[in-house]
Amino acid sequence: MTMPRTLVTGAAVRVGLACSCEFARRGHAVVMAVHQRDERSRKAVDEVTRAGGGRVPEVVACDLSSPSALATLGAHVADGALDAFVHCAALYEAQPLGAVEAERALAHYRVNALAPLLLVQSLRDRLSESQLKGGGAVVLFSDMHTQGRFYGRHASYFASKGAVDALVGALAVELAPTIRCNGVAPGAVAWPEGGDEAMKTRYVERTPLGRVGTPEEAASCAAWLALDASFVTGEIIRVDGGRWLR
Repeated sequence: MTMPRTLVTGAAVRVGLACSCEFARRGHAVVMAVHQRDERSRKAVDEVTRAGGGRVPEVVACDLSSPSALATLGAHVADGALDAFVHCAALYEAQPLGAVEAERALAHYRVNALAPLLLVQSLRDRLSESQLKGGGAVVLFSDMHTQGRFYGRHASYFASKGAVDALVGALAVELAPTIRCNGVAPGAVAWPEGGDEAMKTRYVERTPLGRVGTPEEAASCAAWLALDASFVTGEIIRVDGGRWLR
């Protein structure tokens, strides 16, 4: 059996980087889809290389909001074997009602929901050929707040992540039985850049486990769904320290 291969989007930062490292650590050749090749992505490659015991990942720059760029990425990745696809890339911007811009709202949808749909379409044949236990795997990252713990100023973001939740179930049905599709819905596992310290304190106070999670904990769940949960499909697992309960 050849070395398994996994595509990770948003692979240079935060949860995407943690997923790249986790799959590399578990013996996969990782294809890192990044927004652009820069110093941050170069440092990410070094980190994933170390996690994989010296195995250098493949890096592809792609504007996930562009259907033509997605087609190019899909064709490139489909040129080799593929066992798993993990969509971590996300656009997260505040747009309060009264200031919602159609193009920015559409950008949320394109990156968060349309991109994984088009990539799965391009990669379906390759994923269906996977020899991994349970077959090929797709893991999409959602957001636990989309499932009923909404907050203000982010309606267009939540709408796009709601589409991701629907996509998990729809793809699970359409890709079966050769490919499984599941989702991970994190709570706070990596704060947005900047942010209100008082808000962070309140958030942790409402989290039963009393702390913020880590990108590595979210990545571990994604790897379990992709590589170990061979009889699980169409599920979305919250990784939120119990925040959903409060």
